Amino acid sequence: MAETIYVRGEGGGIHAMDLPLPEPIQERLTKGMLQRVNEDGSPYNPPAEPAPDDPGHKPGQVPAPGQQVPGLPTTEPAKNAGKAEWVGWAVVKGATPEEADGMTRGDLIEKYGTPAS
Repeated sequence: MAETIYVRGEGGGIHAMDLPLPEPIQERLTKGMLQRVNEDGSPYNPPAEPAPDDPGHKPGQVPAPGQQVPGLPTTEPAKNAGKAEWVGWAVVKGATPEEADGMTRGDLIEKYGTPAS
């Protein structure tokens, strides 16, 4: 039995969708054009995950680029991540989905990525 999630579309309607999502829907969700919500339309908060068992992990430690952190909605993608991930990151950083999608991957990395040391 597939897991069902709820997605708010561009027009504001709430749609039940079975996982895995079709590729075009997943890409729009990744880019921030669609939003995952609860069935009633309230913001979706993923369940908290336990802290990693890695003995080197310290609470409050800044993640490496592309590293997923439990409890946070997203982290900066790796420099070699696809454009959709960078569009989603730009949206998290304040860009509109349309503005970010109109930029090249290189421009997104330059504007919204952490500068290389």
